[in-house]
Amino acid sequence: MSRVEADIAGQPARRSSSGWHELWLKEDWWAIWLGLGIVLIGLVLFFYGASWRWVAVTPTKWTGFAQLGAHFADNWPRYLVQFALWAAAFSLALRAMGRRPREFLPAFAFVYVLSLVVFVIGQWERANFYGFEAPLVALIFGLGLANLVGLPRWLDAGFRVELYIKTAIVLLGATVPFTLIIWAGPVAIVQASIVSLVTFGVIYFVATRLGLDRRLAATLGVGGAVCGVSAAIAISGAVGGKKEDAPIAITLVLIWAIAMIFILPFVAHQLQLSAGVGGAWIGTSEFADAAGIAAAQTYAGLVSGTGAVSGTSDQAVLAFTLMKVVGRDVWIGIWAFALAIVATTRWETGLGRKANAAEIWWRFPKFVIGFFIASLLVTAMTADYALADFNKSVNPVLVAPIKDLRSWAFIFCFLSIGLTTRFRELAAAGRKPFLAFTSGVIVNVALGFLLSAVVFASYWTNLAP
Repeated sequence: MSRVEADIAGQPARRSSSGWHELWLKEDWWAIWLGLGIVLIGLVLFFYGASWRWVAVTPTKWTGFAQLGAHFADNWPRYLVQFALWAAAFSLALRAMGRRPREFLPAFAFVYVLSLVVFVIGQWERANFYGFEAPLVALIFGLGLANLVGLPRWLDAGFRVELYIKTAIVLLGATVPFTLIIWAGPVAIVQASIVSLVTFGVIYFVATRLGLDRRLAATLGVGGAVCGVSAAIAISGAVGGKKEDAPIAITLVLIWAIAMIFILPFVAHQLQLSAGVGGAWIGTSEFADAAGIAAAQTYAGLVSGTGAVSGTSDQAVLAFTLMKVVGRDVWIGIWAFALAIVATTRWETGLGRKANAAEIWWRFPKFVIGFFIASLLVTAMTADYALADFNKSVNPVLVAPIKDLRSWAFIFCFLSIGLTTRFRELAAAGRKPFLAFTSGVIVNVALGFLLSAVVFASYWTNLAP
């Protein structure tokens, strides 16, 4: 397994520094500085009536090459500026951490160009029709290149999976203000909490009964209970997992997440679930944000194209967002904190390591703090806005551009994960992780249906977009 795969797993390294030095020597902190820097600049621009929008350019939805060519003819300077800003930001972070930007920059240029290609593919109308959003295209494309073609080793310098995903998670916080949680009401939070706790418990129980290490069991459990890729990285680091734990969990998440893109909308449509109920079920049952968004948008398209299903396409997407992005994703920080305590106070007491508050703090993934700070900053700026005003005035100018920049960071990460994952090496883990995770899939989908279509059906059916 490559050096980059070890980075993916978030395996804690020996502490080379302590105290204030960590603020500029650790990836977790640099993800906070980069993510919060983008958010703070966005807030200042918003205050003065401007926006990140010009820089946060993404390929347009397209059906023909003429349309695509016109987009790039008009916007190529924006892509150059965006690349320069991303390259400068990441280079600054790596330089401060003792890495060599001259090795990173050419490799990152490759990552950016390849990310642009997969972003374009993901925006193609036919790809959207089959549910292949850009992040999923990046994963599949990267996996194909890594396992069928192979790449030169010097490109490894650009596959900074942890830095990309942690920065993206901080930016995710800015797109999930606490006011949205208030608007969601207690039902979405309660449903998400039930699913998160039960799914984790099932996967962890089955995994440990099959003889898997508790750290791998915890990584698999949270990967299925919350948000697969980012959760696997965060939890593996929090519990001191082995270098292969996160890639194993990520691979299983991807397998089931892609399968659910096709299964959940189809079954929901066959059962004629209302738009809100179908969206909530997808949000409860999917294992990754990108895949879940693809599935929710697929169901939204089915809702708008037939009179057999009650509700609107907006209800399907909103219900998914409340369940997955708001309700389940915020559990990343809760699980990371709780399992960091368990790992240091219970699992490692016999390894000669003293379990204390300092150890828990060192192990805790700091970028989660950035997630909550970003959320609080946006909440403070938008606290006086009603939901309708938020969607009209705040979302297009402040939140949407940050969300687009977050999408780029996710694509950098997912592409890098694919490019550094070798199936032949992951296969050495055997069938036990697959069986453990699949047990959680079965419970997750069944429980999600029960809660969405029966217990809280009236809430989701009458959800106001």
